[in-house]
Amino acid sequence: MEIVTKKRLQLYSGRAHPELADEIARHLGVALGDAHVRSFANGEIHCQFEESIRGSDVFIIQTHSDNVNESIMEQCVLLDAAKRGSAKRITAVCPYYGYGRQDRKAENRTPITAKLVADMLTVAGADRMVSVDLHSGQIQGFFDKPVDHLTAMPVLVDYLKPYAGDDLVVVSPDAGRVRVAERFAQHVGADLAFVHKRRPKGSKNQVEAKGVIGDVDGRRCVIVDDMIDTAGTIVAAAEILKESGATDVWCMATHGILSDPAVDRLKNSEFSRVVITNTLPLPSEKQIDKIEVLSIAPLFARTIDAIFEDSSVSDIFGGDHLS
Repeated sequence: MEIVTKKRLQLYSGRAHPELADEIARHLGVALGDAHVRSFANGEIHCQFEESIRGSDVFIIQTHSDNVNESIMEQCVLLDAAKRGSAKRITAVCPYYGYGRQDRKAENRTPITAKLVADMLTVAGADRMVSVDLHSGQIQGFFDKPVDHLTAMPVLVDYLKPYAGDDLVVVSPDAGRVRVAERFAQHVGADLAFVHKRRPKGSKNQVEAKGVIGDVDGRRCVIVDDMIDTAGTIVAAAEILKESGATDVWCMATHGILSDPAVDRLKNSEFSRVVITNTLPLPSEKQIDKIEVLSIAPLFARTIDAIFEDSSVSDIFGGDHLS
């Protein structure tokens, strides 16, 4: 007897950002499955897949947003259910990877929580992980499974190119992001600058901008970063750019976390435009005129399709999707 097996792609989402999952499903041309996720009165999370996933290639989409701890735990519960449901391969799709900033021991007696999250996802059942613009590339090494580390740069660059000109300067908000800003500048044909900053010892969300390295006088500046959390870093950078003679200042970032008081800071800042992607949901109370949201769904859809077809992701994107 000869049995011909058929591959089957099944897509599921947690409750953190269902809008993004729906958009990815539309781009793939598949129906988003029902994982029937719910919480008990005491906060415990439960799920049950409404159809058989035995032998399927299962993708579980969950961005680690808002209540980051609950989002991660919910994804782990979904992964465990898929593993126990005999899925052939399970891929954790994490548009925003929680705890990414805790990727090393910066001080004595501190955890490396980004590694802990990687262990949790792997033990729960993930055979592969997909994310975009991790806070640092070394997080890929925390997984013993394959990792597809994407970058939103193609999406942001395509948006910026029509506005590019001889007076455009791409600015890194600190020395640590210079390499990423340099690549960004090369793609749009702009000059490069960076802000020298100092973070007071022991502080978590405070920053002092000390100066600008590069020529920004009389020029339009675009600050490029991986995330906007409380917006302290980029707002301080925008102020010093204006003081240094910049005529206009934008900010472009992949992840719009926008923890309080980020929205108020951005509203009252020197920025004329703030461009982010939809890796994280943007509640209506945080939507202001300065903020523009670009869709990252096509990037994830093409990556999921490549994984499902066992194709080379780099062949599809030409390498520009990798950070």
